[in-house]
Amino acid sequence: MAILKIALLQMFSNGLDQEANLAKGEHFCRQARAKGADIALFPEMWNNGYHLVAKGAAPEAVRLWKRQAVGPKSLFLTHFRHLAAELEMAIAVTYLEKWPRAPRNSVSLIDRHGRIRLTYAKVHTCDFDCEIALTPGEGFHVCELETAAGPVKVGAMICFDREHPESARILMLQGAEIILTPNACTLEQHRLSQFRTRAFENMVGVAMTNYAFPQENGRSCAYDAIAFDQHEASLDTCLVEADGREGIYMAEFDLDKLRAYRASEGFGNAYRKVSRYGLLTSPVVEPPFIRPDNRK
Repeated sequence: MAILKIALLQMFSNGLDQEANLAKGEHFCRQARAKGADIALFPEMWNNGYHLVAKGAAPEAVRLWKRQAVGPKSLFLTHFRHLAAELEMAIAVTYLEKWPRAPRNSVSLIDRHGRIRLTYAKVHTCDFDCEIALTPGEGFHVCELETAAGPVKVGAMICFDREHPESARILMLQGAEIILTPNACTLEQHRLSQFRTRAFENMVGVAMTNYAFPQENGRSCAYDAIAFDQHEASLDTCLVEADGREGIYMAEFDLDKLRAYRASEGFGNAYRKVSRYGLLTSPVVEPPFIRPDNRK
């Protein structure tokens, strides 16, 4: 069996103390590897504990915040690249990414040889809140990740992305088998149900890591795509759901069974009628959904 093991690193951060966050992240990664993890997944924007500037913040506050952003050659990213190679474990590490106009909310997937296989910036920024200060990402990405379980096609989305079905759908259309999802908000029944549905409707495995209580409420989780057995009986797709406490929560995906299911069931891209979907790409927003702070 090809079993892919993903470690959900449910932690609370040390706020703006990036050195402490780096050290804590390394400690949790080492524990995850000891548990047999193939991939370690951080919560959203780990390097500064998901710290943002408020709407209308003073220019000096904005400048100080931008200085927290890190780039691909920063100590933060370089450290986790070396750690991934040392541990022979992929790491999906999150951070405020340095960007020309304004920082981005990003995740880099580092393979077990220390190479960055993809960097994804959050497309659906929360423009109704402090994330209006961020530069939105420009697209969704999938890479083939080499693991001990063999090659697997992995994509990423971040927090509010998962509340838009198009995010996971585009990743599925690009071949994603597993979608990694860093998170930083309260996970309650509706958001968890949405996330489970993303797995079901796209026939992909999904894994999400949230901040532990008291920063958020934890409940990091993973859902399989396999919703029915060979007799069409309904299955519980929940692989793991954490409580609010700090810890490493392991999710195991059977890639052989996942691929067999994807090859035989009728969801995903099997019977879509794409010629009827033109309105989905229209930029027009009609009442009651008009919002003055919406950015296209």
